[in-house]
Amino acid sequence: MLREAVARLRDGRWLVIVIALAILAGAIAIAGRIATGQATNDLRDSALAALPLAAGTLTGEIEKQRLVPLVLARDDAVRGALRRAGKMQEAALNDKLKAIAGDASASAIYVIDTAGIAISASNAGEPTSFVGIDYNFRHYFNEAMSKGSASQYGLGTISGRPGLYLASRVDDNGKPLGVAVLKVELDGVEANWRSSGFLVFVTDERGVVLATSQPEWRFHALAPLSAEDAAAAHEQLQLPDAAFEPLPIRRGAGDGLATIDGPGKPRQFVEVVQDLSGAVPGWRLWLLTPADAALSSAANTARLTTLLGLLLTGMLAYVFTRRRRTRRLRQEALARMNAELESRVSTRTAELTHSNIALAGEIAERENAEAKVRRLRDDLAQANRLSILGQIAAGVAHEINQPVAAIRTYAENAGRFLETGKTEPASGNLTSIVSMTERIGAITNTLRTFARRPGVAASPLPVREAIDGALSLLSGRIRDSGVTIVKPRGTASPMVMASRIRLEQILVNLLQNALDAMKDQPDPRIEIDLAQRDDRVLISVRDNGPGLGPEAAGNLFMPFQTTKEKGLGLGLVISQEIAQELGGTLRLDPDSTRGASFTIDLRRIE
Repeated sequence: MLREAVARLRDGRWLVIVIALAILAGAIAIAGRIATGQATNDLRDSALAALPLAAGTLTGEIEKQRLVPLVLARDDAVRGALRRAGKMQEAALNDKLKAIAGDASASAIYVIDTAGIAISASNAGEPTSFVGIDYNFRHYFNEAMSKGSASQYGLGTISGRPGLYLASRVDDNGKPLGVAVLKVELDGVEANWRSSGFLVFVTDERGVVLATSQPEWRFHALAPLSAEDAAAAHEQLQLPDAAFEPLPIRRGAGDGLATIDGPGKPRQFVEVVQDLSGAVPGWRLWLLTPADAALSSAANTARLTTLLGLLLTGMLAYVFTRRRRTRRLRQEALARMNAELESRVSTRTAELTHSNIALAGEIAERENAEAKVRRLRDDLAQANRLSILGQIAAGVAHEINQPVAAIRTYAENAGRFLETGKTEPASGNLTSIVSMTERIGAITNTLRTFARRPGVAASPLPVREAIDGALSLLSGRIRDSGVTIVKPRGTASPMVMASRIRLEQILVNLLQNALDAMKDQPDPRIEIDLAQRDDRVLISVRDNGPGLGPEAAGNLFMPFQTTKEKGLGLGLVISQEIAQELGGTLRLDPDSTRGASFTIDLRRIE
């Protein structure tokens, strides 16, 4: 009987031990799983924070390079070369394209005629020159000819190096002349990605890897391609022999984790993706954050903490059970230990809460900074107008000072006349004061109107009103400089559809440049001419200053190109953009024999 009781007791203890060990193992496994999930979420948040930076590095490079073919499509030298394509060598244009390619860090820039033959290139004269090569088979050429612009990623026909081709159609009065093309190789972007510590790559609409921080992944695919997609990829990328092997990536079941197979042990990554169709149609950017170390550390820490916690809890429970009937002091000591443990947990919880609040504040500050950047970009044109306003403020103050002095004199005289009872001359002085205040009001209203941010809508506008407004704004400076202003002959004022403030801003920019150019010039003179040709109105501003050299004239409408010591090189660029918004153009007249002449070409309305 006794032996049976002892055996039953031992069996009961082993059962309790087995159950306790099972609970302990289950709790440790659950803690590791929860910690792994939390670490995965933290890594995903980190990857999502880094994703816009990685995408911005690529899209910023593309958008910067996209401007070059757009500008070349409007360049008179490019249009002239395409008009006479095949008739003469384009050495000057080759040199110009080579200089632009160097400044823009482009791999190559070239111009193709309507037959698909490259007539000029930045690498002309080199063994790998594009001049004379037929690009009629390229998608970017045919798409640009039909739609106006295009982009294509693929291997170079001559160089054999991959790159992104950006193309813009060159038109002449609505007639296509050819295509301006820029090739940009993304080596710098890929190097930036590699230095970030993340795995980054870009895929096209078929899932083929194009740009990547892992060079050996280039031209692999996210998944096996169908025969139709493989054929299309071969043609699009100019890769007739590419196998488009699948990437060594295995994705989890909706947990955001990806496993990369390779030499040695498979590695885990947290994967995020961003659509880049706004920059290049069909492109997507993938960013993979290494997760092995973080997940292993989080899981091990959670398991160890859980083990220690459960062991401590079990030990406390055992001691409490064994000695709950003993001394009160021991019970109080155990209560203090529990209270201390709870205090530490509360302190840690408060620290985590504070960290979360601080993180939310940093996110709000970043969003606020991004909003400020957008507002600064939108205010660029307004800042240019206010800069001009500041330059002419001294002259306007001088203009106002004279009628103010006259008002004072008239007021004093009117007071004396009223004291002596002479009301008629006093009334005349008061009338003069009213006239002077109207003059001051006209001056300040011109300033206020010019400084106001213009509305979007245009309206019918007599051209002479804009010319008179610009001359009124600059009247003080014109008088002080001693420059002779020759206004348009006659009294006719053709009508155009425009915003007066925007047209005045163009004229003030041109007049300011002319006044700057004629400092220390003998007999300075500015002629403003107004002409009508068919349905066009031409406003010309000509000075008799030293004029512009060939190099300055060629870069005149390029951003940040200026001949002034303190100039920003944005005035003419902004003026040209305003003229285009008004449905017209701003150009430098090529037939100037002395000085510089600019013409604003706008559509005339009845």
